[in-house]
Amino acid sequence: MKTVGKGLLSAALGLIAFGLLLFVPAGTLHYWQAWVFLAVFAVSTWIPSIYLLRTNPAALDRRMRVGPLAETRTLQRVVITVIFICFPAMFVLSALDHRLGWSTVPTPVCLFGDVLVATGLGVAMLVVAQNGYAAANVTVESGQTLVSTGLYGLVRHPMYTGNVFLMVGVPLALDSYWGLVVLPVGLIVLVLRIRDEERLLTEELSGYREYTRRVRYRLVPYLW
Repeated sequence: MKTVGKGLLSAALGLIAFGLLLFVPAGTLHYWQAWVFLAVFAVSTWIPSIYLLRTNPAALDRRMRVGPLAETRTLQRVVITVIFICFPAMFVLSALDHRLGWSTVPTPVCLFGDVLVATGLGVAMLVVAQNGYAAANVTVESGQTLVSTGLYGLVRHPMYTGNVFLMVGVPLALDSYWGLVVLPVGLIVLVLRIRDEERLLTEELSGYREYTRRVRYRLVPYLW
């Protein structure tokens, strides 16, 4: 029940925060792109969360341990702090763009952005379903075993691949091209997070070094 309460509170506070970050800078509630995005985000997170709650509540609990204070490594605290700044900045910049008309995104592109958002969130939840130890913070737990099949057979960090879909999709879904200016910063900190995480996994997770030889790509197949 503790996990249920935390999940409900997190979901409610998350949507309220997203709403404030979007509708306040937009200066209006007549922002259909934001309403569609919120609906897509809610459905794409709540349904998988309910599934995990029924099948693997420990995995869901790990996903809710998020933030700089949940990290044990200094670099990861810095990375998460930057990410916690970048995502709200992306929301606010996209909403301001919508309000001031800096760029015009065609409706099909906005809807494509929603598809990217749903895909990114879906990939993240599928990763958790395949690997119950896929936490929101960088750590290796006692008894943790290596997962090398499913999405982990394609890239070594499929959770972060889902994050890339999300970072590209959010501004497009919110009717903004200018929101994409935050993307390079997000990608840089993501690369830093992956490199540091791999040092930890190589040192502490049995079989990880051999796994990196079998699965060559970290984030995007045939690219990196």
